[in-house]
Amino acid sequence: MQYLHAFLMGGAICALTQILIDKTRLTPARILVGCVVLGVILTAFGIYQPLVDWGGAGATVPLLGFGYSLAKGVAQGVAEQGLLGVFTGGVTGAAGGIAAAIVFGCLFALICKPADKTK
Repeated sequence: MQYLHAFLMGGAICALTQILIDKTRLTPARILVGCVVLGVILTAFGIYQPLVDWGGAGATVPLLGFGYSLAKGVAQGVAEQGLLGVFTGGVTGAAGGIAAAIVFGCLFALICKPADKTK
């Protein structure tokens, strides 16, 4: 049942984001940044945690989940370190995802040999 919940949650997030891409004049970059900010805001108001509890990886893997990780890291950092935690908590909370993005980005750049798109 966890797989079904994750599929439904992740699918709903992706479908809503795709609707924004198709039906608005917002650029994909602005929509992606908006998703991260929305994840932080929903976490701050306690709305995103029930979605994570129900949807599991379907809620934590998309960009809303990255905002959730940042907000949870900041909250934990502030609880442990005070004001300094505001600056270090987000990066600490999302370090796994950031490291994976860098490693896999470099790996695929080596494998695929990217080129300039203007040529």
